[in-house]
Formats: sequence, C-alpha cells, structure tokens
Amino acid sequence: MQSRIKETLILAVAVIFSGILAYNGFCRMINKDRSVTVRGLAEREVPADKVFWSVSFSELGNEIVPLYHKVREKDSIIVQFFMEKGLPREDITIDAQSIEDAYADRYRDQSKRPEFRYTMTSTITVASSKVELVRNLQMEVAVLAGKEILVNSGFARYEFTGLNDIKPEMIGEATRNARQAAENFAKDSQSKIGNIREASQGVFSIEDRDDSTPTIKKVRVVTRIDFALD
Repeated sequence: MQSRIKETLILAVAVIFSGILAYNGFCRMINKDRSVTVRGLAEREVPADKVFWSVSFSELGNEIVPLYHKVREKDSIIVQFFMEKGLPREDITIDAQSIEDAYADRYRDQSKRPEFRYTMTSTITVASSKVELVRNLQMEVAVLAGKEILVNSGFARYEFTGLNDIKPEMIGEATRNARQAAENFAKDSQSKIGNIREASQGVFSIEDRDDSTPTIKKVRVVTRIDFALD
C-alpha cells in the first residue's frame, strides 16, 4: 500500500515538473517570436544643382534658303547673348529646326493662300549646373526683342543630382529614428529591444518643396525595420 502511494507521489511530482518545463519552454518560444515593426523617416531640403531650359522662335518666309540663313543668324545671336551672360558654350544646344509649309496643308483653303509660305522654328536648349544664372536669364531674355528676336521661353525644369552623396547619412538617420520608435514602444510594453530581424529601405523620393520654389527639393526616405523584443 505504501509502495503504491510512493509511486503515485513520484508520478505526480514528475507530471508537475514536466508541466513546469513545458510552460517555461512555451514562454521562451513566445518571447522568441515577439517583435515590433517600426518605420523611420528622414527628410532633407537641398538646392537643385541642374537646370534644363529651352527657348524657341519662329521666322516666316517664301524662300527656304534665305529663311534658313536668317534663322541660323538669330541662333548665333541667342547663343552669344547667353555666353555673354556667363553660360558656357557646352551648356547650350541648338536643336534641329522644324519647318512648316502652309501650301502643303490640305485642310487650308487653297484659294486664300497666306502671305508667307514657310514657317521655320528653332529651339535652343540649355542644360547647366549654373542654376541661378539660368534663372536670371529667364527674366532677361526678353531684351532680345530689341534685336528682332521674339523668343518663346519655356518652363525650366530643375533637378537634384547629388542623391548618392547624401544617401548614407539619410539612411542612417532613418534607421536611428526607427530604433527610437522601437525603444519607445518597448518602454511602454516593459520590453527590451533585441536584434534587427528584418529591414527594408524604402525608395528615395525627390520633389519640389512647393509649387513656388522648384529650385528647392525635398528628399525623403522611409525605412521599415522589424526588431526582436526580449
């Protein structure tokens, strides 16, 4: 009888001990799988370092060759004007001229031919790192009217090309911000931040700061990091 009681007690202790081990293992498994996913943002405002701008003008005539020479002469005047203002010649491109023959327009009333048959249009494109100089040129180009060149000024497009130079710092900043967010969460949940389990870097975006200042760009990146919780 005592032997059976002893065996029963031993079995009960073994069951309890096994249960404790299983519970501790289960808790360790839960803690091992605990994590928090956070996002870190980094933003920076930078000046545009590249500008693209084009101007165009048109001339009318009835003879192709004289019209072509007239357009080429005015091309040279515009290029010289830009260079005198400080723009390097290599930043200026004279695009191929386009020509329109009014007599070849089948939709035009052929009984009412216009005074001039041909319209030749020339476009000059600027691609330069001299952003402020080009901005000033946009306001000064109207003076070419004094040389009988009526210029149509297009909208300038500004870009920032130095992204690779600031990428490492911005990624580091976004990562630090993500870790700070994770630490705040861990503090509130009475946990501790462990190792990084998974991380992904978002795509860098470059946009105008606002509609009125296209020369200032806002660079933005968001990182997503999964931290283990201890």
